[in-house]
Amino acid sequence: MAKMETAPLHSDPPTASARTADAVSEAVGWVQKAKGGNRHACNHLVAQFQENIYRMVFYRIRSRPDAEDLTQDIFMQAFKHLPRLKEDTRFKSWLFSIALNRVRDYYRKKKLRSFFMTSTDNKNNAGRTPEPEDQHTTGALQHVIRKDFWHQVGILLDKMPRMEKEVFTLRFMDQLSIREISQALKKNESTVKTHLYRGLQKFRKETSMHDFLQEVIS
Repeated sequence: MAKMETAPLHSDPPTASARTADAVSEAVGWVQKAKGGNRHACNHLVAQFQENIYRMVFYRIRSRPDAEDLTQDIFMQAFKHLPRLKEDTRFKSWLFSIALNRVRDYYRKKKLRSFFMTSTDNKNNAGRTPEPEDQHTTGALQHVIRKDFWHQVGILLDKMPRMEKEVFTLRFMDQLSIREISQALKKNESTVKTHLYRGLQKFRKETSMHDFLQEVIS
């Protein structure tokens, strides 16, 4: 009688890279279904990525209503142009690239509106404080919402060149990988790493940022 082969009672837990690969593979399946017009697949992708996109937008514009509107618009644009996505494995970075473009459009329109503001409007808006942070936002946003923290972060980020600021924010606030940042910004990975290193060096010089860096880098 042939001896039966049995599986081990305990197997090693999947590695982080294996879990990431499984998540990407699952997302690809939903993307392919969404390309075929499957509404349930579209809803699933929204549920999977909506919080990440909202957080990314809110970090940059600091207005809850506008961030909610932009997030909805980003997904509408994404599904409208989804057939153009050639590599389904890049859906996440492609979605973030759309979000980045919409945030830039938001600021361009905001500057245009402010240019045509009357002097009365400017006087009425003088001294208006920014909208407070959304205290119910979950995930990475929770550990950076505290008194005066955003003010300090904003000052430091504003000192950085545009690309350093973008790479740093995508990596540590939006939690994208180097590869995903490279795809979203259409830059090679070595360039992304260079900008990230420079941004880190500037933050490390600020003692007020030490706790934040230790938390997000660990």
